[in-house]
Amino acid sequence: MRLFAFGINHHTAPLDIREHVAFPEESMQHALHDLVGHQLVKEAAIVSTCNRTEVYCNTDAPDKAVNWLADFHHIQAGDLEPYLYKLPHEQAVKHAFRVASGLDSMVLGEPQILGQMKNAVKSAEQAGTLGLLLHKLFQRTFFVAKEVRTSTEIGACSVSMAAAAARLAERIFGDISEQRVLFIGAGEMIELCAAHFVARCPVSVTVANRTIERAEILSRRFNAHSISLGELPEQLALHDIVVTCTASPLPILGKGMLERAIKLRKHRPIFIVDLAVPRDVEQEVAELDDVFLYYVDDLADIVKEGLDNRQNAVTQAETIIDSNVLDFMRWVAARKTVPTIRAMRDQAERFRRHELARAHKLLAKGEEPDKVLESLSKGLANKFLHLPSTVLNHTEDDEREQLIELVNRLYQLHNPQ
Repeated sequence: MRLFAFGINHHTAPLDIREHVAFPEESMQHALHDLVGHQLVKEAAIVSTCNRTEVYCNTDAPDKAVNWLADFHHIQAGDLEPYLYKLPHEQAVKHAFRVASGLDSMVLGEPQILGQMKNAVKSAEQAGTLGLLLHKLFQRTFFVAKEVRTSTEIGACSVSMAAAAARLAERIFGDISEQRVLFIGAGEMIELCAAHFVARCPVSVTVANRTIERAEILSRRFNAHSISLGELPEQLALHDIVVTCTASPLPILGKGMLERAIKLRKHRPIFIVDLAVPRDVEQEVAELDDVFLYYVDDLADIVKEGLDNRQNAVTQAETIIDSNVLDFMRWVAARKTVPTIRAMRDQAERFRRHELARAHKLLAKGEEPDKVLESLSKGLANKFLHLPSTVLNHTEDDEREQLIELVNRLYQLHNPQ
């Protein structure tokens, strides 16, 4: 078993790169089947969020697995290479533990990543690409994440991406209670953002989504109005704040649509936060004078507020993680002995069956039971000791001392004469 993890995240790659290797939810099963189907890996799970794309796998060909990521997204491996991190064995274990615990997130200690990793595991299970090694890894990962969050203050006073978006809007407008807010999408991130914005009592709230049913469910919770994405061109100009986060592979808001909206608004500014990866808003929109456009990476400074107060919790969390990494690696090392132990037990079972069959024949011939039992025990003892004795007697001098020491340890022989 060879554990290997690789990927890119907000620390190593800009948004321009991350959005090219993101995996939409609807393509995840296909990607997992493609990776395992090419026999590049034995097991695989993919974590894909706005801040990271990571592949965890059990493979004997890590370089080929890395190249698969570029090939699958139709980009040159050389273009992706500068941003990649490659983590074998123990490094992969520690990384998984840190990610699930929120130590590697843009928002230190944020809990959302744990749910995203659980969804990744669920997708791998459904695809049939989760085997013994990854199952054990993620089982321990979730245990560690829970221990970190219950034993430390890692999540205390953290500013979520949703809260950061609301704070940024307040910096632009001063008072959100006088603004009209439009949410595009109806997923978990939009739901979190809606909670923060609605708490500030805006004039109105609208939810736009590809499927109107999903929009209506969210609208009922926040007393909002729901529309379809097809209504955006007419509705966009009516809103002062736009927060978007969909799984669309192509932009939803283009420069032309925003130009028309600004004209209808008579150049009153519009604030847009795009939390999607790939982006929902065309980059050219940032060129417009009356549009304040912020992408997910632009919120980094805000979400780092209070970071200094949590450094002690980080130290405690790292200690918990390091201890669990050692435990997991001991389990991995122990798994290497399984084939040998199984072979030993199979051989012992063959010896047992052979001697038992011989004993039954002797009993059938009328032999005394005590003599048969004596013969059975001697036969088993001779069979178990014959091969070790033969190897010891025929070992070269330079290996004999080491082998003797090993045999003494295996059989717990003390001061043999």
